[in-house]
Formats: sequence, structure tokens, C-alpha cells
Amino acid sequence: MAKADKTSRNADRRMIKARAAKAQPLRMQILALALAGMTAAAPGLPMLALSAPPAMAQNLFAPRVYVNDQVITEFEVQQRARFMQVLNAPGDPEAEALKSLIDDRLRMSEAKRLGVKLTPEELTAGMEEFAGRASMTADQLVGELQKAGISAETYRDFVQAGAVWRKIVRDRFSNRVPASEADVDKYLAASTRPKAMKVQVSELVIPAEPGNEDAAMAQAQRLSQDLRSEGAFAAAARNYSAAPTAPNGGRVPEWLQLSNLPGPIATQLLALSPGQTSAPIAVPGAVVLFQLRAIAMDEKAAPISVKVEWANLLFPDTPEELGRISAGTDSCNDLYALVKNLPPANMTVKEQPVSELPQDVAIALSKLDIGEFTTTSRGDGWRRLIMLCKREPIMDPPPNRDRVKEIVMNQKLDGLAENYLEEMRHAAIIRHP
Repeated sequence: MAKADKTSRNADRRMIKARAAKAQPLRMQILALALAGMTAAAPGLPMLALSAPPAMAQNLFAPRVYVNDQVITEFEVQQRARFMQVLNAPGDPEAEALKSLIDDRLRMSEAKRLGVKLTPEELTAGMEEFAGRASMTADQLVGELQKAGISAETYRDFVQAGAVWRKIVRDRFSNRVPASEADVDKYLAASTRPKAMKVQVSELVIPAEPGNEDAAMAQAQRLSQDLRSEGAFAAAARNYSAAPTAPNGGRVPEWLQLSNLPGPIATQLLALSPGQTSAPIAVPGAVVLFQLRAIAMDEKAAPISVKVEWANLLFPDTPEELGRISAGTDSCNDLYALVKNLPPANMTVKEQPVSELPQDVAIALSKLDIGEFTTTSRGDGWRRLIMLCKREPIMDPPPNRDRVKEIVMNQKLDGLAENYLEEMRHAAIIRHP
């Protein structure tokens, strides 16, 4: 029986690959979903009323794993594996499918224990929102998935498990991770910096054929740790890279605008110094390494309109005063208490577009994060302090701070949610037949 099951599973895997190969137009349309890690919230309800392709019929309802008192069937695993392949999710589709189904059983069990449910309207909205990221309606996406052999119920349950889990996490943790106005200011400030920058990079593209994704990622991780010079990276690119740039040591000849790169890649590059190599980045069909060669302002990029709030302070140029102000200042509001014995004209706080700043002030503020300051001696017994209070883009309409708060809160909730799920994994009884 075990041998027959293995033979059937191998046939199923071959069929998954064949169907996925026919789904290339769909892959192109929902590539953004895969890069954004959308497979993290996966389906969770058994689908026992669905018909299956003939090659799967023999073991359609065979249990693959038990999670506490619930069964995950062979059919569910194969459906999820197809779905992950269509999304071009990294890793082995079947192994990742099984893992995500186990997590979803735990999520849905917790929802049942807590009495948390989605209304039909919430589920429909979730399905439309997910499909909208691929510029489709839910019905259109379901139709495309069905062409790849993926049932509508698989998509529905995928969305349901993710949406109900977000509802649980928000109910449990939202009061513990409030997003402050300072958090919003920092988020908006961060959004103004990378967009007018450009980078020169070298690339190393390791093919990740279906079934070999883990090996490709492991190779990329080894190279990422070992390649510590441009010469070493160039040699590795010539030996291993599948990109057209391989003969040139992976060198991408043109400068790249950071704003034109996908968010995960731009974030990695911003964290590097010239000569450093990025961590592996999974993309459809490959794993990519980048080495940063240079970073500079992009003079040709459309300028970003930014406004800043900044403080200008004159105080006695003595070590004692400098130490007192440095030790007691974390924000512009702190300055008011520290300088109450100085003439009022010695301190000003202004809000103005960067384009209107004196050049020396603009340069000084460009190097600061919110709450940071720099000081210079004037040589006449007074020292000048310049502090950045706030930085944000000038937008029409103005940035929606409530929406930014929601984004910041979701970022904070992610870590708490993963810890919550990990606790449930450890407490669960998970066994294979």
C-alpha cells in the first residue's frame, strides 16, 4: 500500500508540473502576489465534496497528516501544491503546501475555540481584495485558477484562513501595539529618502527548477556568506549565474533607480554598503544575489517634494551646556524645557519645504533621522543646534495618516502573530498515518 501511495504521489507531482506549465499567463498576472509573500495565509477547511482529476482518484481521500483531531487529505495537499506553484512560491510545493495546511488547521481551530467567524460579506471582500492585487475580480481569478486545476473552494479557504487569523490577531494584540503619531512620522520620513537614489549592482541568478528550489536557495545562502569582494562575486557569477550578465561577472552596466525596483530588493540594497552582497532573494524560477557596487543621488529622477519641521537653537558654547542638552534631548519638544532660561529669540521651530531651506540647513537635515540633531560652534561663544522634528512628503491630497497608522500596526502585529502560531504548533498533536 505504501508503495502504491508513493507511486500515485509521484504521478500527482508530475501532473502538477504539467498543469503549472500551462498556467504561465496567470503566473505573469499574479507575480506581484508571489513576491509579496502572499502564501503566508493559506486555506484551512476540508474540501470533501470536490471532484478530482482521474490521476488523483485512487487516493483522493487518503489522510496525509492528522492535526489534533482533524485530517488533512491527499487531495487538499495536491490542490494547495498546485496553488503555490501557480503563485511561484519558493520552496518545494508539496512540502510547503503541507506546512501551510497544518498552520491553517491550527488557525481555524483557534477561531472555533474563540468563536471568531467571518461574515459572508467579509469573506467576499477578502476574496475581492486578494484578486484585486492581480488586477482581477474574484470571479476572474477563480476562472483562471480552475484552468490550472485549482478549485474555487481551494481559493475561498485560502482567503478565509488568512482573514480569520488576522481578525484573531487584531482582537488579541491591537491594544498592545498602538501606532503613535511618532510612528507615523517615522514611516512618512522613511518614504521620502530612497526614491531619488540610484544604485549600481552586480547580479547572480541561480535557476530554481521545480523540485530544486531548496537546493538553489541553499547554494545562494552559501555564496551570500562567502562572497566578500567584487572579484569573488564576479568569479561566482561567471561560474553559476544564468543571467545574460554572467560573462561580465554579473555587472549590470546601467544605474538603476531605486524607486523602480521591487520593495524587497530595494530594501536589501539600502541596507548594504558598497562591496557587500545581499541575502538570497527568491523570485519566480530562480534565487538572486545582488552585490552593491555604488549608490548615489539620481540627478535625473523627478524631484520629491518634501517638507520638514526643524528646530534652530543657539546656546552657550561650553562643554557643560553641550552635555546637558545632549543628555536631555530626544525630540524637539524636549528643547523647550532645556532652554527656558535663554532668550526666546534663541530658539525657533519652523515647518517648510526642503526647497526653501538654506543650503547648509538642508544638507544638515538630510543626514538626520527624526529626533536627531547636529551642532556647530559659531566661534563667538555660541553653539548652533539643528534638530529634525518631522519629515514627510508633500502630497496632494495630503498623506492619509490613519492609513499609515494601520500599515504600521500591521507591521508590529506580524511578529506577535508568528509567535502566537508557534505556540500553537508546539501544543498541537501532529502525526502522520
